[in-house]
Amino acid sequence: MDPVRNPYAPGAGQRPPELAGRDRELQQFEVTLERVAAGRPERSMVLSGLRGVGKTVLLNALRSQAVKRAWGTGKIEARPEQSLRLPLAQAVHAAVRDMAHRHRDPDRVDAVAGVLKSFALRTPLEDRKGIRWTPPVDVPAVKGRADSGDLELDLIELFTDVADLAQDLGVGVGIFIDEMQDISTEELAALCGACHEISQQGAPLVVVGAGLPHLPVALAASKSYAERLFRYVVVDRLPRGMADRALLVPAGTEDVDYAGDALDELYRLTDGYPYFVQAYGKVTWDVAVESPIQVSDVSEAAPEAERELAVGFFGARYDRATPAERDYMRTMAELGADNDDGAVTTADIAAALGRKPQSLSPARDGLIKKGLVYSSERGTVAFTVPHFGKFLRAHA
Repeated sequence: MDPVRNPYAPGAGQRPPELAGRDRELQQFEVTLERVAAGRPERSMVLSGLRGVGKTVLLNALRSQAVKRAWGTGKIEARPEQSLRLPLAQAVHAAVRDMAHRHRDPDRVDAVAGVLKSFALRTPLEDRKGIRWTPPVDVPAVKGRADSGDLELDLIELFTDVADLAQDLGVGVGIFIDEMQDISTEELAALCGACHEISQQGAPLVVVGAGLPHLPVALAASKSYAERLFRYVVVDRLPRGMADRALLVPAGTEDVDYAGDALDELYRLTDGYPYFVQAYGKVTWDVAVESPIQVSDVSEAAPEAERELAVGFFGARYDRATPAERDYMRTMAELGADNDDGAVTTADIAAALGRKPQSLSPARDGLIKKGLVYSSERGTVAFTVPHFGKFLRAHA
């Protein structure tokens, strides 16, 4: 097949040509947008799942839906050890810019921008490192509004003013947060508190977060009512029909088809994980000579796809770990061989390594901070990356 016309797109957060299997989430968010803009009560949303299942792609698709409805939107990617205040100010500023040119009262827009500036200027100097964005310079800061230094109180005041601006236009505001699990517990609590107050006010503002499988647990730990504050959506691998659709629809635009046994083999290799579907689909396309693509093409392409994943998807993550963390992960992989790389207990890992569980806490905590493992319940850990245990066992 012509590699120039290859329709598949494996990439971090890159939207595939066919966003298969996410119709329900997109339809539900359309309802959310309509209800919020109409002043109806609605919860914010949290997407959670493993790496490579398309959380960022879905988050961007939801934001696109809001943009099409003329909402003000902003997006950030949370990072460990980084304060939330300035990135949130940046996202809110983007939302205000979306709406400013349509508002009939420039003075009102400037007043909200001044509140935003006050909020942003409360960021300590040490928390501004690595962020080039600066607050609006063409308006004065509004003193006494969103500048108390208490993140929850300041967010409530900022969100209220920005939501009021959107309400003037008959639209809403959407703040989209990727890697939400990297926000500290204290700042998650502040964000939850602000969302709770905004929801009680019926203000047209929603927060949509995306993160690893333990994100719902982290939110519940920060605020007891978080389990009722958000609508939780688990983003998982694709069922067989949707995985086939992700391959067939893009190929169909180039008048290319697949043999049934080729689709069988691709699903076996990918387990329906969207990133793997795109990765194997791309290499298989380049190997195939003619349509329909045969199972022999898949078999020929599989080793190349595995090599690419071993370097870019698995290897890059493994290389970030310390020697002690690598020992921990290899032991996890061996213990998880019989349960499809599901959760394993920290006690079993310690026993296999001949160590006390407490002595392995630094390695475990380091892996969690690096986003390589997660703990959905006390005393267990699992990989955040699908097939990671299989990769470690193959490269032991």
